[in-house]
Amino acid sequence: MTKQEKIKKMIEMQKKFIEKEQVSGVSMEEYFLPDKKSELKGYRDDYIKLAMEVVEDAHKKVGSHR
Repeated sequence: MTKQEKIKKMIEMQKKFIEKEQVSGVSMEEYFLPDKKSELKGYRDDYIKLAMEVVEDAHKKVGSHR
């Protein structure tokens, strides 16, 4: 997946999260500890993983190290 595809996916995830939040709200428990049936199951982990991949891609592009 390219950096642009990762960013596009993150934006799509954010839009879905905001829609859910506006329609039914999101409790801290649901955000941090969603149950198996929740739309947010895996959301945080997936989003963080994509974000870190984008950061790593940026470091590779400029030749910097973390």
